[in-house]
Amino acid sequence: MAAGVDISGYKYESAAQSHAHQFLMPKVCELLDRLELPREDRRVFDLGCGNGSVAAELAGRGFAVIGVDPSEEGIRQAKASFPDLRLETGSAYEPLAEKYGRFPVVLSLEVVEHVYAPRTYAKTLYDLVEPGGQAIISTPYHGYWKNLALAVTGRMDRHFTALWDHGHIKFWSFRTLRALLEEAGFSGIEFHRVGRVPALARSMFAVAKKN
Repeated sequence: MAAGVDISGYKYESAAQSHAHQFLMPKVCELLDRLELPREDRRVFDLGCGNGSVAAELAGRGFAVIGVDPSEEGIRQAKASFPDLRLETGSAYEPLAEKYGRFPVVLSLEVVEHVYAPRTYAKTLYDLVEPGGQAIISTPYHGYWKNLALAVTGRMDRHFTALWDHGHIKFWSFRTLRALLEEAGFSGIEFHRVGRVPALARSMFAVAKKN
């Protein structure tokens, strides 16, 4: 990992999905179904696979999934619970495409808000997507009305996780995430909001194409 930053201590208590997956996974499945990938090429790379729970669900839906995560604890949980899946220790600060190849879909859920070098992350993401493929990224949503609601209700401190080691360090909007992905080379970027009403959405998805 670059710059001597080690987040391998990021903890997972089990290999179960978190409460956030209740509103993330329906959209993930919808977006994947929309791609209509051929049966012989339903490959997905899970960048930031955590404890493997998302990869396991996708594998159960017929996808061939490979994933990496810098959390040694998360990968231990994943290997113990899902031994048939290829889930390994690794991060977006490594040349992952050289090791794993390229994929029609690269999925990265609730990761970009944790990375210290987002441009390196975006380059790695781009390199992992094969030409004509897509990246699907989710991150907590930020917009005017949601930020105003957080301020008025006194929930800013909780939301910005200042005391969470290796927690949320980047807070993305449609505009800034689009700029990051376009700079990396993606095009045709579209956004979706999930959880609550749109103005107060919990998370947003960016779907980005590689020409």
